[in-house]
Amino acid sequence: MADDEPTRAERLLDAQAKAVRLFAEIEGRGLVAPGEGERAVSDRIRDLANEMFGTTRHWHKRIVRSGPNTLLPYRENPPDRVIGTDDIVFADLGPIFEEYEADFGRTFVLGEDPVKRRLRDDLPKVFDAGKRFFESDPEITGQRLHAEVERLAAEAGWELGGWHAGHLVGEFPHETIDGARVESYITPDNDTPLRRTDKAGRRCHWILEIHLVDREREFGGFYEELLTLG
Repeated sequence: MADDEPTRAERLLDAQAKAVRLFAEIEGRGLVAPGEGERAVSDRIRDLANEMFGTTRHWHKRIVRSGPNTLLPYRENPPDRVIGTDDIVFADLGPIFEEYEADFGRTFVLGEDPVKRRLRDDLPKVFDAGKRFFESDPEITGQRLHAEVERLAAEAGWELGGWHAGHLVGEFPHETIDGARVESYITPDNDTPLRRTDKAGRRCHWILEIHLVDREREFGGFYEELLTLG
């Protein structure tokens, strides 16, 4: 039997709270460190999630990217790279907690580079402004929210790194995301309202993704979490 809407919201928020704790432990244990390969860090994070929560499944591929690899959108699969002493690194994880999906991304800066630090600090600001814009318009479409996120990125001096700025999230496996089904994403082509129900009559919940890049300096950063809750 499917959960009711308040229970679904509670469980999605609980999954995200666990992801927050996981990322705090990643930082606390110094897992993102110079001299480590991206895949090795990803594997240690996988093991940490299992240690903390018994989590053995992730609904999408685990991503740890550093340096120029941070320019690349999700679908790319760059060669493994060793993290440098003055690098920028992001992690994008989709752990499954008690059959509910989390999708959470954060950026780490190693060293003192002021531009990389500014990018890291701008990510949550753009996210928060995008979320406020979403909350201000009950009829907002994916197209309109994407345009605003793109505007916010440019205003801060960055470009968006991917073709979308977020997607549906829910019970595992949530409604199939297909690249041809633009209504599942926050994109320039999605002119459907984000506040709607899915085919099963459940409320749609969304992740907002902020992928900002500086193509000239060849690095980017990433930040994502729930848009419709919290």
